[in-house]
Order: sequence, then C-alpha cells, then structure tokens
Amino acid sequence: LTTKGTDEPYRMMTSRAEYRLILRQDNADLRLSAVGLWLGLISEDRYAEVCDKYNKVDAEIKRLESTHIPPSDDLNRLLEKRDTSAVVSGASLADLLRRPRVTYEDLAPFDNKRPLLDTEITREAEIEIKYEGYIKRQLKQVEEFTKMESKPLPEDIDYDSIIGLRLEAREKLKRIRPENFGRASRISGVSPADISVLMIYTETKR
Repeated sequence: LTTKGTDEPYRMMTSRAEYRLILRQDNADLRLSAVGLWLGLISEDRYAEVCDKYNKVDAEIKRLESTHIPPSDDLNRLLEKRDTSAVVSGASLADLLRRPRVTYEDLAPFDNKRPLLDTEITREAEIEIKYEGYIKRQLKQVEEFTKMESKPLPEDIDYDSIIGLRLEAREKLKRIRPENFGRASRISGVSPADISVLMIYTETKR
C-alpha cells in the first residue's frame, strides 16, 4: 500500500491505538481469524491452524510455569551475564523468562524436556510470559473503560478548567463537545491519557 498521491508506503499509526499492547502484530491472527472466517476471507482449515497454534502456545506457557530448575553455577553464570540476580533456591522457567534480558533460547541448556516447536509458537509464548503483567493491566483498563464508555459527559463541562488535558485534546473537545466518553475517545487528537484525565475529573465532580 502507498499513501494516496505519493510513492510513500502507507504506515499504520499504532500510537493512535487505544490499547496497542493488546493490538500487537504478533497476535493479529488470534484476534482476527474468527472475523475472517465469518466474512469468508479465510478457510476453515486456516482457522483450525490458528486455533492449533494457540493451543500449543498455551500448553507451552503452562509447561514453563510448572517446570522448576535448581540453582547451579552454569545457570547463575548465565544470569550474571544477562545482568540479573542469581537464584539460590531454584525457579520456574517462566519466572526466569520474565527477567528482561533472559530469552527462551538462553534457557534451552537447562530445559531437558523442551518439546520441538515452531519458532512462531515459542516466540508467542515468550511474549505472553514476559509481558503478562502489563497485558493483564491493560485488559483491566479495557474492562474499566467499557463500563465507562456509555457514561455521558456533562453538557456544561468546562474543558479549560481540567488540569492535565493536552492542548490539542482540550481544543477538540471544546469544539465537538461529545455526549459521552465513547464518542470522546474516538476523536482524533484525544488520547487514552486524556480520557483518563476526563474520567478522574468527572468522578471527582460527582
């Protein structure tokens, strides 16, 4: 794809996505395959392949969570090389993988029962484990925002008096005056951070 009227490639502005930690490129098949099947864009066989892939990802995550390894000089040398603390009483493979500089491949010498899996499966398992805390936090934000989305915004709200709104968001909200949070969140120039400020402001006023 190219940008209209130019030879420049079209680029998706991921910074405009409300929850870009969830809307990642690596999990696009998981998020969109069911829709693609419903629209007739992919075959049932392709959908079954995606389901099988993520069943294997889930199984590998569970295995890493339940597999514990004892401390050893070799393991601690690896951890020291990765600028992270040594282990003294053992740890699960998943806990070790959560450390910032430790990779799935780093742990191969200590993982004797590791199954033979495609790279895309192991990569997805590694991402899910490493970012588990952040992903859960963002899912919680999605849940909270869904509850707030249909909540109306006061007609007489004074956006100039709200501390923390960015200038662009303030001007857009003043001009459009959305009737609820859902409409406000879809205005170009109003970020998720601006919506959070609005939520706090309205809850405080209430």
